[in-house]
Amino acid sequence: MVPVLVVGGGLAGLACATRLHREGVAALVVEAGDRVGGRVRSDVVDGFTVDRGFQVINTAYPALRRAVRLRDLDLRPLPSGIRVRRGGRLHDLPHPASSPTAPLRALASSATGLRGKAALARYAGSVLATDAGRLKQRRDVTAGEAWATLPTGLVRDVLVPFVSGVVLEDELTTSRVFTDLMMRMFATGRSAVPSTGMQALPHALARQLPPGSVRLDSPVAEVRADRVTLADGTTLEARAVVVATDPWTAPSLVPALGTAPQPRGVTTFWFAARPWQGLDGTLAVDADGSGVTNSVVLTASAPSYSNDGRALVATSVLHTDGRARVDAATARRTAATLHHAPDDDWDLVATHDVPFALPSMTAPHPLRRPAYLPGAGVWVAGDHRDTSSIQGALVSGDRVGRSVLRRLATASRPGAPDRSSR
Repeated sequence: MVPVLVVGGGLAGLACATRLHREGVAALVVEAGDRVGGRVRSDVVDGFTVDRGFQVINTAYPALRRAVRLRDLDLRPLPSGIRVRRGGRLHDLPHPASSPTAPLRALASSATGLRGKAALARYAGSVLATDAGRLKQRRDVTAGEAWATLPTGLVRDVLVPFVSGVVLEDELTTSRVFTDLMMRMFATGRSAVPSTGMQALPHALARQLPPGSVRLDSPVAEVRADRVTLADGTTLEARAVVVATDPWTAPSLVPALGTAPQPRGVTTFWFAARPWQGLDGTLAVDADGSGVTNSVVLTASAPSYSNDGRALVATSVLHTDGRARVDAATARRTAATLHHAPDDDWDLVATHDVPFALPSMTAPHPLRRPAYLPGAGVWVAGDHRDTSSIQGALVSGDRVGRSVLRRLATASRPGAPDRSSR
């Protein structure tokens, strides 16, 4: 018998296990796949590193610095700011804090009018001036309702194209509390990718565990309060069980969770092309309704993603009814326009269809759900228990790990108050 069994080797499960290990409690992670990471993983295709969809790490995530050493990830920052296509023209909107001249360039940007830029400055100033704790206490409405007082052009041409790539929906139904928190982090941190791909993050977590702490290729068939049965019939016993699978598998193992959250889907097309004049790594978004939500030349920031010197372009398309809104050919033509590039020599390296990329966070959304489910006798961790983000997965895993530690400590001290449900 092991003290704790963690079902799922994604970010939440690994964060939980590393928290337990740091406190001297052994945990065994059982993972159905052949690698740790869950929805955060990377493959090598024809020498190119392609992540499972376009994903980035934000250096302002508080949980990130607590979970790993950033230098171990060898992060390659993307340029601050965005490029917007509006009315058939491209408009750069630099981050005001990215350089000494950036405030003037942001003021001169034609991405939105003067009224829109003033409103954007007030909105950004508001989320920056309000600490995260107070942002979480705001009355939660949809982002659409919260932004109703902003100029329509700003919302349509800047906020929706940018935020849709984060929350994977453009109907503005996502919690305003979450969008405010994410905007605050984008304003204070840098978006970056590890030089070896996003898989570096779960690997950095797993390396903190003792050898033998992770059991791969071990799908779970049944979960009980004191044991887990694998698909091959093997039974593993433990003092505590944590379910840290994806949000759509978890209810099948823990029916007490109820209905799974609505999924948000995305397809990312990875293109390789000869470098062109003026190539840069600015995130480009489309306000002209092409169906492409964003596109970025990743090798402009992380050359190691390519093995032959060609540029690697990640172009993402939202889903409608479980399918990408446009095909690869349309995405390629749009991406070439967004990046001032010819598209006649672009090769499709890989296509990642991820219909279950993120759990929805439709307002009003509880930012924190109980760590422990008394009716099932198990703990549940994941981004669906906190926020739909890398930050949320790491926070949830750590929080569940601390809850398990409290329960184990309580069990060893009869009469002590039980606070493990938090």
